[in-house]
Amino acid sequence: MKLGLVGFPQVGKRTLFQLLTGQEAGVNGGKKDGLGLARVRDERFQRLVDIYQPRLETPAFVEFALFPDLGKEKEKDAQTFRELEKVDAICHLVRTFQDERVFHILGKVDPQRDILTLDEELKLNDLLFIEKRRERLEKERKKKTDARRAALETDLLPRMKNHLEAGHSLRTFAWSEEEEKLVAGYPLLTRKPFIIVLNIGEEQLSGPDLEDRIGQGFPPQDSQWIAVSAKIEEELSRLDAEERQAFLEELHIDQPALDKLTLLCYSTLGLISFFTVGPDEVRAWTNRRGASAPQAGRVIHSDIERGFIRAEVMKYDDLIKLGTEQRVKEAGKLMQKGKDYIVEDGDVINFLFHV
Repeated sequence: MKLGLVGFPQVGKRTLFQLLTGQEAGVNGGKKDGLGLARVRDERFQRLVDIYQPRLETPAFVEFALFPDLGKEKEKDAQTFRELEKVDAICHLVRTFQDERVFHILGKVDPQRDILTLDEELKLNDLLFIEKRRERLEKERKKKTDARRAALETDLLPRMKNHLEAGHSLRTFAWSEEEEKLVAGYPLLTRKPFIIVLNIGEEQLSGPDLEDRIGQGFPPQDSQWIAVSAKIEEELSRLDAEERQAFLEELHIDQPALDKLTLLCYSTLGLISFFTVGPDEVRAWTNRRGASAPQAGRVIHSDIERGFIRAEVMKYDDLIKLGTEQRVKEAGKLMQKGKDYIVEDGDVINFLFHV
């Protein structure tokens, strides 16, 4: 699962990418440049590590792809959009900080304009695809094709077109289950989950809620919003734990925004974490929301799904409250779950299986 990080020049993409992944910020285009893994900064994982003091700690990660600056050349933007078709979600970094030493390609800082500009480009990209697809359907009418699929698509494409032309993204389109399957392989950019990251200045930390103010006029539930100060996060990254906590308290911040961002990206991708614990290793496993216990076991090893017997499940909150596995058992909180159990975010699981 991969997120594409995009934005106009001088908005802080490279800084944010490096803070997230710990890697030098190239751009996506080479085999390795512009790709990096970001640790999911989950407080639950650290608390489990504190309890078990394992020899090995393995957190969850999400992959980021850093894309070239938008707005410089139409041809390069078109290439970026083609590459964005390969990601699972789009993360748009938008500049709100003011700094006369850092120019803006469009003349002045205007986050609403920047959001709308990219939004319109993505919608246009989808409209062009729909038009090409309709032309192809016309050519295929004389050939022997799947008549039901062709009829469904012939009905669907104009409705998608009207939805986009009315100013809506395809994230808000009402799909039937059959339509969802039909478009699953289509390169529709406005159908992808979308996160707007506002890169704010320090002076904006204590001001009005920028997400609400800038988000006025945008459709609700269309995108996820979060404010991050890349400059402050960069300063925090240079401090030790004690200094970092003091700095956060001085700024009246309860949690680094970078931590919130990784968790937001994770959930936006439809992912959850379950944990396996012990003195050898505490590990966060990445799983799709809604997966059954055997499917979750497959993330660890295919043999677990194949020979699944049951899952012994502790709820994270129970383990933290009671302190040890033994106390969880004594309190009757250790649950035995079968094949139909849907794994929940934060479950601590021991799988029993036989092959």
